[in-house]
Amino acid sequence: MDDRVDALIAAFVEETGGRPEDWVADWRPSYNIRPTDEIPILLATPVDRTRPEAGIVHRAELARWWLTPPFARELKTRAPTFNARSETVVDRPSFRGSVPHRRAVIPAAGYYEWEKSASGSTPYFIHSEGDLLYLAGLYSWWADPAADAADPARWHLTATILTRAAVGGLARIHDRTPLTLPADLVRTWVDPRVVGDRALVDAAVEAATPVAEALAFHRVASPVTGDGPGLIAQA
Repeated sequence: MDDRVDALIAAFVEETGGRPEDWVADWRPSYNIRPTDEIPILLATPVDRTRPEAGIVHRAELARWWLTPPFARELKTRAPTFNARSETVVDRPSFRGSVPHRRAVIPAAGYYEWEKSASGSTPYFIHSEGDLLYLAGLYSWWADPAADAADPARWHLTATILTRAAVGGLARIHDRTPLTLPADLVRTWVDPRVVGDRALVDAAVEAATPVAEALAFHRVASPVTGDGPGLIAQA
């Protein structure tokens, strides 16, 4: 993440009538985000759930990068849920409840992937030349059963990033890659009025293929620790 992501989210919030300063103060752009850290997500919710004709409102929120389904007993599930395979997402219990109406987009300047070999793992920074990435995701609200029912802090917004089979040059680094949506599909993906199903996920994978094939990448210094723009410099 970098300042371009921050600017995108601020514009997204402002465009829909919100005040970017109401939430940006809680978000610090980072070059090294790990599972369970907070990430910015773009989503949409109905203006009035009892009146579908009232439309939707687009929102930017911070979510814990590790989706916790409502039925989980603990915030951090034993099975890793920070990623969800697009091939099975509509079937897996942890994710299938979010697919129909709780879809999100995670904006990012790029991401890291590690190429494994007999001599170890080599990190790469993967990005789009001159543009941001729009990663398809899902979100879920989890209520802490140990907290008081009247305490709003018991609610945790959590999210996952969808993945797909790698294509193009990325395939030699790793066999999987995030589902990188084209910009013109973002609003459709997050629209809760569009019912999510196997067909929608498959269509998103197909639309994302040209984006994934055009991604650029370069080696970065290992290990990827700390924070700052130096982490994404070419090694």
